Amino acid sequence: MYDTEVIWWFSNKSTESRAQTCFRKPREQLTMSDLVRTDLAEYAPASNLLFNEHIRDLIQSGRNIYHFAFGQSPFPVVESAVQALKDHAGENAYLPVAGLKQLRQAICDFHQKYDGFDDVDPEDIIVGPGSKELIYLVMHVFNGDVIVVSPSWTTYKPQARLAHHIPFVLETNLDNAWKLTPRLINEFVEKNKMKKNRLLILNNPDNPTGTSYSEQELQELSGAFRKHNIIVLSDEIYSRIRYDQNHVSLAKFYPERTIISTGLSKWASAGGWRLGYHMYPKQLSDLRKAVRSAASHTYTSAPSPVQYAATEMFQNLDVCDDYIKHCSRILDAVGSYCYWELTSVGVKAVKPTAGYYIFPDFEVIKENLKRRGFKTCEEMCAVMLDECGVAVMAGGPAFLRPVDELTTRLCYVPFDGGNALAYSRSLGLGTELPENFVKDYCTPVYNGIQALKNWVLDQKKH
Repeated sequence: MYDTEVIWWFSNKSTESRAQTCFRKPREQLTMSDLVRTDLAEYAPASNLLFNEHIRDLIQSGRNIYHFAFGQSPFPVVESAVQALKDHAGENAYLPVAGLKQLRQAICDFHQKYDGFDDVDPEDIIVGPGSKELIYLVMHVFNGDVIVVSPSWTTYKPQARLAHHIPFVLETNLDNAWKLTPRLINEFVEKNKMKKNRLLILNNPDNPTGTSYSEQELQELSGAFRKHNIIVLSDEIYSRIRYDQNHVSLAKFYPERTIISTGLSKWASAGGWRLGYHMYPKQLSDLRKAVRSAASHTYTSAPSPVQYAATEMFQNLDVCDDYIKHCSRILDAVGSYCYWELTSVGVKAVKPTAGYYIFPDFEVIKENLKRRGFKTCEEMCAVMLDECGVAVMAGGPAFLRPVDELTTRLCYVPFDGGNALAYSRSLGLGTELPENFVKDYCTPVYNGIQALKNWVLDQKKH
């Protein structure tokens, strides 16, 4: 979405013209040679990654920016895993394509504790260099139609296109808390002519909305999925940092056609380690074998030192559990603060229940922004960045939302997670975090939300 020609606008254009040009297409998308597939003519790099690089450049240039535009864990990696990685740094042999057997068994034990999965076999698991790669390989080998949910993580649809699918988009809305319902699924399938085989990507807990499905909601959805012959790739990467520690997997109600996707990047704060895994039901063994074969021809195996370190981490469940609970309650406090402060000035949002995100809708200032000449979400975000120093990702096409819908993804993680975690541990899980916790230990978030709140109030005056 961004290139070097785009950055110059920030210091050389007026607010109005800057807002209208900063989100234009990059130079390389304007002309295409015959070297690139024609169906990728409008293809672009991951918008969240490029936007993050752009904001970091601005910060390094001296701009004071509250960076709410990128979702990565603010906490240090689980301490025992760091030491284990050091101990295994010399491991240099290629490991099995599906992953180290001891690691896959440790993963089974981990999910037996947290999800109650008693019948997962290590042979049903594939370990890869991040769940992102494995999600792509599933789409690449899948013979059928792919369905993505709106709003959606920014990568699902581009991955589907890269895998030669034209994805169907199933829209949710704020009125139903951005969640799928059986009615939405039934109406969607009846309206669209689809192939016999269908694969739906379900993110639960969700990025970008921060919502989670209840046990009853998943039970009802499983009936609709079963009725319409839909395989569900359930991306549960945020499951361990559901704040109430009560995550329920769709596989509990729809085990025969649910693929679980998860990894270390969120709950273990190890995004850069690039270790994810998928768990397949026996009924989808053909799909698992095809993905494993594709893996052997692409990444070969996940990094050996990381696999050994992760094995030791998974085997120490008490340490993992303590870490998960402290991180979750910190994120709960920060997410709740963002929700209550933004909604207090009329911004619409669903209170987050997991992860790092809230998906606020700034419709309350839509008409006021129009009078200033700003009509799209991208334009609003550019003006917001310029006038109050708050960087958020525009909803819009990146998240499969309409361009004139003023939704944004706000990642409430730009704070010193190590300091916050140390303080939480000093209190102990039996003592609640104090009322001033966010202000004192997550200060950049506190200040950024106050700046955004005041900016909204100023827009209401226009």
